[in-house]
Amino acid sequence: MPVFHRLFHTKMNNGITIGITCGDINGIGLETVLKALLLKKAGQQFCLIIYGSTKVVAYHKNIITTENIQFFSVNTPEEAQPGRINIINCWTDNVNITLGKPTEVSGKCAYLALERAVSDLKAGSLDALVTAPIHKKAMQMAGFPFVGHTEYLTQALGGEESVMLLVSDELRVGLVSGHLPLREVPNAITLQKVFKKTLILSETLRVDFGINKPTVAVLGLNPHAGDEGAIGSEEQTILQPAIEQAREHGVLAYGPFPADSFFGSGLFRKFDAVLAMYHDQGLGPFKTLSFGEGINYTAGLSAVRTSPDHGTAYDIAGKGEADETSFIRALYLAADIARNRNDYLEMRANSLEISKRKALVNETGEDEEVLDVPEE
Repeated sequence: MPVFHRLFHTKMNNGITIGITCGDINGIGLETVLKALLLKKAGQQFCLIIYGSTKVVAYHKNIITTENIQFFSVNTPEEAQPGRINIINCWTDNVNITLGKPTEVSGKCAYLALERAVSDLKAGSLDALVTAPIHKKAMQMAGFPFVGHTEYLTQALGGEESVMLLVSDELRVGLVSGHLPLREVPNAITLQKVFKKTLILSETLRVDFGINKPTVAVLGLNPHAGDEGAIGSEEQTILQPAIEQAREHGVLAYGPFPADSFFGSGLFRKFDAVLAMYHDQGLGPFKTLSFGEGINYTAGLSAVRTSPDHGTAYDIAGKGEADETSFIRALYLAADIARNRNDYLEMRANSLEISKRKALVNETGEDEEVLDVPEE
């Protein structure tokens, strides 16, 4: 099994502290965040911290309501309190908001907020992070050296591999290759990568989603899953061996399945998750079935990060039309996963302690009651 689970280190406390990055200030990110927190009163039981700027948050608040609402500026997550909107200012300069357009300023602000939030996440001051959408062009203009959140977080949190996992009530779809031009996809599909991604996905389902014996369906790369080599050999030379290797490691992996009929036939409902080979192969069906309600989760990292499954939606920025449903779901999924990890780690630690004490009993011949061995 993969060793990445030993890196899980969410805070062991009674409450949940969740950081929320502002994302691109020219898009709908903060609108959805504030609609969820102000109008739907989502997350009142958590300690929530927006990473951005009180001035920018106030600007976006005015898009959805004229009500006089108090924001609380804090310097550290430890100063934040549940039931109110806490804000950590990640820059002090006044910034120009240009709704509906990618700018260097909007990219820079999103970058600064992300860096500060991830720093607190790594330090253990946050139990989870929810990221509002960024715009790749704006991030490039600001000097962001990554394709997207997933790639940045994987490196920042010291992960060797991660899986971009889209989650809805009835479907989970992970990707072997993420934000790549289509022409580069075949070279990115290697036996070792498919094997690792399958293991990460299975372990994530077990630890983060609480599924005892998860099943994973692996899609083919070529049309009709290669038609036994007639339309490509990757299924026979890469995917099938990777699936067999994963099964040797205890993973209930199946496939490769033809991607064209897999979703339409409803076959996906028989599995706990699906591993797609490339971005649109997985996200096309996912967004067709779950648009507006899906969540983007980065699986395999040492910390919990979720995000709504939509982008900056520049075309409706500032119009008050953005739907907050996906953000609300991302918020609650982040909390659920943080709790699941805490429960898993606590049970695992207890099991190890029991095993050690029992081993000591067997070695010394001492009575278990004297050594105060806890009951299982």
